[in-house]
Amino acid sequence: MKSWFDMATVGRPFVKMQGLLNHFVIIDGRDDPFTPSISEIAHICNIETGVGAEQIMVIEGVSEYGVGAYARVRIYNFNGTEAEACGNATRCVAKLLFEESGLDQLSLEINFQILACEKDGENISAEMGRISFDWDKIPLAQQCDSLHVDIKSGPVQDAVAVNVGNPHLVFFVDDFEAVDLVAVGKDVQKNALLPQSANVGVGQIIDNTHIKFQVYERPGMLTMACGSGSCAVVAAARARGLIKSDYAYVEMPGGTLKISYKDDNMAVMSGPAEFCYSGYLTQ
Repeated sequence: MKSWFDMATVGRPFVKMQGLLNHFVIIDGRDDPFTPSISEIAHICNIETGVGAEQIMVIEGVSEYGVGAYARVRIYNFNGTEAEACGNATRCVAKLLFEESGLDQLSLEINFQILACEKDGENISAEMGRISFDWDKIPLAQQCDSLHVDIKSGPVQDAVAVNVGNPHLVFFVDDFEAVDLVAVGKDVQKNALLPQSANVGVGQIIDNTHIKFQVYERPGMLTMACGSGSCAVVAAARARGLIKSDYAYVEMPGGTLKISYKDDNMAVMSGPAEFCYSGYLTQ
């Protein structure tokens, strides 16, 4: 009797993981480099024809910017673009590498930054890079007050622009459920003030340590959870004076993250990361 692996030509091994229902295909490119084409990325991420994921994570050896880190991680969106940051994916890769190494703490090089990760009970915590409200670092097309950006769409207006490794535009509302975030996100992302577009989030302050939140991400996707967005909404709420705490729980459709401040410019997220399954990409 033939083995199934004889019938399907075995290619690269992969691990599929999820963090708050964000799904990732993780591929080791350290010994056998892997630079996927746009068509390969689309095929792997397509749930109907491939493995199914929002992003592909490729683990590489560190660059000159990552000396001291355990590994470099590159993040590819389902549409083939390379992402600067993804918190849920970072926690998943960290958990996988904790299992590989036997370590409880390690650092990852992501977008030429070194981010510390560690086990946090049943959860994984990860730094998310430097937070900036500087208009040119977000980036915005022209100088303006990043805490009160004059962009509006439907029921939302008066946004906060913040960079957490990637650009975010955060709107605060009184009724989270009343916003059609897909329509708002598509409209806002086309605004001329956003030369690199932005992830568009809507948040509702529940109390000093709890925020309801959801994000429409740049590739054109309403996500179940967003790690960098969670850091962005807490940073925006603190900057606006809407919360005073140095931590907050961000509740999203896929689950909840705890966001803590390491200092005024660095947020640390803590949340679950889970294995789904492993296998081989067919050739």
